[in-house]
Amino acid sequence: MRWALAPASHDPAGLRVLDLGAGTGKLTAVLLGLGTRVTAVEPDEAMLGELRRRCPQAQARQGSAEAIPLPDATMDAVVCGQALHWFDMDRALPEIARVLVPGGPLAGLWNSDDDRVEWVNGLQSAAGAAAPPSLSQRRAQEARFGVRRFGAEFFGQNAGREFPHGMTLTADTLIALLNTHSQVLVMPDAQRSAWLSDVRAYLDSRPETTDGEFVLPMVTSAIRAVRL
Repeated sequence: MRWALAPASHDPAGLRVLDLGAGTGKLTAVLLGLGTRVTAVEPDEAMLGELRRRCPQAQARQGSAEAIPLPDATMDAVVCGQALHWFDMDRALPEIARVLVPGGPLAGLWNSDDDRVEWVNGLQSAAGAAAPPSLSQRRAQEARFGVRRFGAEFFGQNAGREFPHGMTLTADTLIALLNTHSQVLVMPDAQRSAWLSDVRAYLDSRPETTDGEFVLPMVTSAIRAVRL
């Protein structure tokens, strides 16, 4: 996150940061932890309510990337966690540029499972269409979408970085997490039951995931550009 905010300041404390498409506030909480002054904008009322409950220190507002409810040049940085690909970029980029001060960064961040690790690649196969995004998928998407979408009209040179990390889970908590994915939620009951059996069987077959807690290797892919 510090890399995403660095063009605005190497010390993020006090920065005015817009968390755009903030969801339930996971990234908002990280930004608050850095001492930034966060305005969180989210279109969904239910998610916004959860964000307000979790992050009362943030200024939470209903709105969208295409119609940001903020005055001109009032944000030092704009960050988008797992959200930028949902925006209508032709409409969103002028709005983001409008609320950013010159020299302020726009950053998009996405988490993905690191399928360069053999057992994680196997999990992707076991989970099938309901698998979480993988690093190889993310890189393929970036080749088509990525930093080029920021363009040159409002923003200067684009940059990208990858940040490896991990999530501590058990087989049960991993399955519970996968169960929250929309692809699983819309499955017919019989299909979901068969899918759960396949994923459970795979996790039970792997020495990395059979005994208590394990770390799921992940990578955060980040792209960044600076307001002209």
